[in-house]
Amino acid sequence: MTTPRPYATLLAKGEDRRQRILGVAQRLLTRNGWRSTSLAQIAREAGVTPAGLLHHFTSKEQLLHAVLDARDADDARDADLTNDLIAEIRRVPDRMARSPELVGTFVVLLVENLLPEAPLHDRLLDRWKVAVDIVAETIRHNQEIGRYRPDLDPELRAMEIVAFINGMEISWLLDRSIPLTEVFSEYTRSLARDFASSGEPSATGSTSSGPTSSTSSSTPAAGSSTAP
Repeated sequence: MTTPRPYATLLAKGEDRRQRILGVAQRLLTRNGWRSTSLAQIAREAGVTPAGLLHHFTSKEQLLHAVLDARDADDARDADLTNDLIAEIRRVPDRMARSPELVGTFVVLLVENLLPEAPLHDRLLDRWKVAVDIVAETIRHNQEIGRYRPDLDPELRAMEIVAFINGMEISWLLDRSIPLTEVFSEYTRSLARDFASSGEPSATGSTSSGPTSSTSSSTPAAGSSTAP
């Protein structure tokens, strides 16, 4: 039986430490915001020295970007906007329930970086634009194949959809009793009725009146979830 090479073991330990730092950063950023969270606090709670933290993240800004990278990777997992936009939006609640800490961190960073001089403003603005573009392109594709009404404005409806998802994330963090699945099911049924072209069944969101079982992925967020 071969024993792991020391270098491979060190790499594994280093990745574990990096993920632990990220997890602590997500928790503290959600609770305190980035302005009130220092690298020293994160290092202390993660059980590493400040120098050890800086080995993985050379600055606070780099760590903030790494936190957003984690959110983007979670959004991209299993996301597919190539065809059925309605079904993809309906899957957002599961992603939110699966990773509430990522949702919380993202919302806090979004609110704290609204001003142009904030460190993550440009990235978050670009993220919003990309999410809107992805949704708009999906609407446009469905118009071209005759699934959606041709008189829809893809950009305006895409802005509405991305704003709805962002707003629901904030609302859910404020009140976890909100029945996300039911809210998203009703919203997607309304979209399906509104988007359907004449002669096209509005069952693009062919859900029954109860929650659907197809929830499994933001959102733009958001690679390419609808949640930004």
